[in-house]
Formats: sequence, C-alpha cells, structure tokens
Amino acid sequence: MKNRPYRIHRKRQPHKTGDFQSINEALKELKKPGPKGSDYRERSLKIHGLICAKCGREFDQKTSHLLTVHHKDGNHLNNPSDGSNWENLCVYCHDDEHTRELLGKYLSEGKE
Repeated sequence: MKNRPYRIHRKRQPHKTGDFQSINEALKELKKPGPKGSDYRERSLKIHGLICAKCGREFDQKTSHLLTVHHKDGNHLNNPSDGSNWENLCVYCHDDEHTRELLGKYLSEGKE
C-alpha cells in the first residue's frame, strides 16, 4: 500500500435521530415575525410612499415588490422610527447604488 500524504480517512458518524426538524417546523420558524425593527420595509413604504427616490418611478400595490429599502448609511440595523436612514429605491436603482459603491472602492484601491 502506497503512502498517501494529506489524505485522512474518517468514518462518518451516524446521524442522531431528532437532530433535524421537519420541513413544516422549519417553515413555521421562518414565518415567525423577526426582532423589533425588522418590519422597516412596510414602515418605509408608508412614510416615503410607493415611489423610487432616485428615478421617480411610481408603483402601486401590485408592483410594490419592486421597491426596496436602501439604508443611507449602509447599516441595515440602523432603523430609526422616523425613517431618516431609509429611502425607497426600485430594484434597478438599488442595484445601481450598490454597484457604484463597489466600483468606487475598486477604482480608489488602485490609486493608493
């Protein structure tokens, strides 16, 4: 038998019963309301309306899923009740906003 470096053989441990949740239990857990402040999307839509703050496109209830909440300071945990850290952006403008940040960081790293 040849000596094979870096190859470790380990026996797999059998799974213990009760380690896995059923699919229904996992779905129930996912559907539970999140921690306080996690409902900021609905609050932002009520405060700022169904309009993109960047391109001005207006949305209705059927298309409101195309609006996202952008955190101005980049901190998704900073959710003041007055909505001052949020702006509603359509998915296209939101993508553009974050792409610009990445491009800016990339371009500035090359000049240092």
